[in-house]
Amino acid sequence: MNEDSKKLGKNLKTLRTRKGITQIEIANILGVDRSFVSNIENGKNNPTLSTITKLAKAINVPVDELFK
Repeated sequence: MNEDSKKLGKNLKTLRTRKGITQIEIANILGVDRSFVSNIENGKNNPTLSTITKLAKAINVPVDELFK
């Protein structure tokens, strides 16, 4: 995957763990398998804008926070 996907995944994991949210909790909110969330965090998936928006809502941060 590209560097943007890796950066997104790293930021998602950092923000998620700071807030004490598990991958399973996010997966349940999104209606996906936990492995899908794991693959995003590991930079293996390139999520759509819609998915990125849902991820941001799930961890209660602005979308742009996932790209910093």
